Amino acid sequence: MAVTLYPLLYVLFASFSDAGQFVAHRGFLWRPVGLSLSAFDSVLRNPGILLGYRNTLFIVVAGVALNLIVTALGAYVLSRKNVLWNNVFMFMIVFTMFFQGGLVPLYLVVKGVGLLDSLWSTIIPFAVSTFNLIIMRTAFQGIPDSLEESAKIDGASHGTILTRIVLPLSMPVIAVMILYYAVDKWNGWFYASVFIRSRELFPLQLVLREILIANATDSMSAGAAAGDRFQLGETIKYATIVVATAPILCVYPFVQRFFVKGVMVGSLKG
Repeated sequence: MAVTLYPLLYVLFASFSDAGQFVAHRGFLWRPVGLSLSAFDSVLRNPGILLGYRNTLFIVVAGVALNLIVTALGAYVLSRKNVLWNNVFMFMIVFTMFFQGGLVPLYLVVKGVGLLDSLWSTIIPFAVSTFNLIIMRTAFQGIPDSLEESAKIDGASHGTILTRIVLPLSMPVIAVMILYYAVDKWNGWFYASVFIRSRELFPLQLVLREILIANATDSMSAGAAAGDRFQLGETIKYATIVVATAPILCVYPFVQRFFVKGVMVGSLKG
């Protein structure tokens, strides 16, 4: 736990440290060095961070909604025992986990359908995860057949069975799917860097990557003296990491109680 926790605490302490004292500090960091909020002030005044938040929130909300709808529909169909060629479809879906077309064909498809340089390019091509689909399908298979048969006797359609019986009984798995998909969308940067060229469409993680790798902190430390920009830039990096990471960490406690149960339900059957 110490090995796992200390890097997180280091980033947190560094973000609240005074820039000059932090750069001069050597050794382990057990607390903020010269408590200061200047790094957070610079980060929150950066319009790129705010635009990144807006774009990332859109990707997370729209992406998770689409992921849940498509995954639930696919899992419901594949979990039915009387579906024609069910095993064939399942084999074709599992096949995609091991063999893929690659990045260039994916790029050509995204470009061909007109999604290039739009936020939808990071949402629609990844509407379903095969791994998550298998977990949800397995959970749906664990629901007793007698419930479905009783609903059919009362005249319920497949849509009614899915929305009023299957999904309410699978809330732990739904919570796990929300967590999996939300974390994936929130942390996604690679495909955004491939498909998006307009800077006003950059998601938050792409802005963070630019700050950390390209050392693009000059715009946020413009008010500082020339000699202090480097020092302030170091704490700005850590403050940006905290700002980009804190929201998704705050979501986890609300779904943690479903997490173990949902994963276990989805792993009982193959």
